[in-house]
Amino acid sequence: QVQLVESGGGLVQAGGSLRLSCVASGRTFETYETYTMGWFRQAPGKEREFVAAISARGVFTNYADSMKGRFTISRDNVKNTVYLQMNSLKPEDTAVYYCGATAVWRWTLSTRNIDYWGQGTQVTVSS
Repeated sequence: QVQLVESGGGLVQAGGSLRLSCVASGRTFETYETYTMGWFRQAPGKEREFVAAISARGVFTNYADSMKGRFTISRDNVKNTVYLQMNSLKPEDTAVYYCGATAVWRWTLSTRNIDYWGQGTQVTVSS
């Protein structure tokens, strides 16, 4: 069984910070260190959009333009975990945040590229 489980979401005031985590488990992720990991988000009434990606060994990272300088993606391959540190949060960052895994590195991931999804964690930023 393959699982990606996100945590760390919640309610925060504008300007605040949150750190999301996503733990991978299951037979497929016995080779977790070979998977590119990404974060996406989906606000009500909108399509799911790319937030950030990190390559299998963590050498390469990429961010959507609106997140650059505010969000940081990282991973710990010993713990099978990818993180998203979110600083200077804005009300428009309110969304459900999903982590995803794919066997192929791409600078910008789309939802079509993702092989496995987590269930999502809600982030709400109040003004």
